[in-house]
Amino acid sequence: MSDLDLLTRSLGRNVRRWRTERGFTLDVLAARAGVSRGMLIQIEQARTNPSIGTVVKIGDALGVSVTTLLDYEQGPKVRIVPADRAVRLWHTEGGSFSRLLAGTEAPGPLEMWDWRLMPGESSDSDPHPAGTVELVHVTAGELTLTVDGTAHRVPAGASASFEAGTPHTYGNEGDRPMEMIMFVSVPPVR
Repeated sequence: MSDLDLLTRSLGRNVRRWRTERGFTLDVLAARAGVSRGMLIQIEQARTNPSIGTVVKIGDALGVSVTTLLDYEQGPKVRIVPADRAVRLWHTEGGSFSRLLAGTEAPGPLEMWDWRLMPGESSDSDPHPAGTVELVHVTAGELTLTVDGTAHRVPAGASASFEAGTPHTYGNEGDRPMEMIMFVSVPPVR
């Protein structure tokens, strides 16, 4: 079984598990996530490989991390994620990408990401649930972080934190690759 097949099946199993645990019907989860009921059915039956945006919306609606939704190894309290098991969830032909390095529930979802944006590229993010906080640390190049329409420059070696409940964009307006580590903390579903 390929890694993609394994992730697709894990996603389907975990969405169904967390939806059931939360007591959500397909219609309730669809409304909370802003995803069609049909898409949820396809995901739960492992018949589609949804976009990272869709997976994030479902995770936010369920109050669990993307890591939890993609987890195919239920195991010990210490979980080592080998470099070759980091999940690449977004990429462009130009060489930009994001990789989910690790995540946990603490008490809500907490994720750690590795990002690279090539010159001239950007990635838009829909608002996360109220109370979501993101932390970024730029390790190379310069990030143009646009939050709720206001651009902020974050050079290599600098860090930024922001409330991610509004639209935001990660951009590289420079002439060399921008690399950063990002942490996303989502409040638990109540």
